[in-house]
Amino acid sequence: MAQRMTTQLLLLLVWVAVVGEAQKRTARARTELLNVCMNAKHHKEKPGPEDKLHEQCRPWKKNACCSTNTSQEAHKDVSYLYRFNWNHCGEMAPACKRHFIQDTCLYECSPNLGPWIQQVDQSWRKERVLNVPLCKEDCEQWWEDCRTSYTCKSNWHKGWNWTSGFNECPVGAACQPFHFYFPTPTVLCNEIWTYSYKVSNYSRGSGRCIQMWFDPAQGNPNEEVARFYAAAMSGAGPWAAWPLLLSLALTLLWLLS
Repeated sequence: MAQRMTTQLLLLLVWVAVVGEAQKRTARARTELLNVCMNAKHHKEKPGPEDKLHEQCRPWKKNACCSTNTSQEAHKDVSYLYRFNWNHCGEMAPACKRHFIQDTCLYECSPNLGPWIQQVDQSWRKERVLNVPLCKEDCEQWWEDCRTSYTCKSNWHKGWNWTSGFNECPVGAACQPFHFYFPTPTVLCNEIWTYSYKVSNYSRGSGRCIQMWFDPAQGNPNEEVARFYAAAMSGAGPWAAWPLLLSLALTLLWLLS
């Protein structure tokens, strides 16, 4: 009886050690989602301070995945970053263009997109973001400010005519007001970059959605958002310990019966 009890206790200790190691691996995985840069065309290998970031990219100057030069290029109509022409259907309204510049700054500079980074097999990048929960107000204002601008496509990732060295509308694609191709804010934000964003039901300041716009004097709110989703994706949190505690309790009851 004593030998059997000893064996059972040893098995229990081994099991606890295995579970503990698994939890350590989960914690490491969660850490790897935080404060990271994508493996993409212009991103730095690791985030760090960049005191001279340009204009709309300046909110990330304390900790950025972009260089000063990248931030400057992000503000040009046709920059060396991607040779993308915002004015492919005539001059884009300045209020509309501000959102695309801010979108570029978020993509290039933010170290808080780790929970949504996915591997891709593309010639110009090895990773992208997918389904980043964009705060609904940021999306709604983006759509509203672009209502008077024109475009010829609903997916800006592919299908362009690049023969001139920058994007032009493909044959047969007519220039129409934004709301023709993007009838709602959700369609705009979700589809324009092939679901890089997925519009959230949460509001700015909730700690549950990524803000494209924020005041750096108040800190970077996206740090809290990244921590929340990293914990959720790794199964961490107060609830994670309950399966282990329940199993231990049942095992001890069995040993004592």
